[in-house]
Amino acid sequence: MRGATLGKVLVSATAVAQMVGPYVFDFNETHIYNDSWPPHAKFHNAQTMSSGVALSMATLANLWRPGSGRVGVDAAAFAASTYWLSQLSAFFYPGTASVDPPAEDDWPQLKFTIPMLAVIGVGWFLARRGLAGTRQR
Repeated sequence: MRGATLGKVLVSATAVAQMVGPYVFDFNETHIYNDSWPPHAKFHNAQTMSSGVALSMATLANLWRPGSGRVGVDAAAFAASTYWLSQLSAFFYPGTASVDPPAEDDWPQLKFTIPMLAVIGVGWFLARRGLAGTRQR
């Protein structure tokens, strides 16, 4: 059960980062207060920030509600990783860039996205392993 708790704490930490990070990096003059962005672009930025909060709340609810068991851990890991995987998918859309010009488009988000997905994976593994001997589904 100890591994389950450690795993849940790891996944929870990524959820907290996912709630706070978008506001730290996007709620400023580079994004939401960027005068060169049209209102619809700001709409989608705001939607992305709110999606991070919603997915984080789903993650935490699934992890910590009483009796959540393996199904809760699986749902939490899915919710936690969805935000980061969708960020990676942006690479495949035409005309996207990881930063605005004149900055170099070197995908600085990867230094957060890849570690977050790794921590979610390790947390999920530990939580599932810790619950293996229990009756919780």
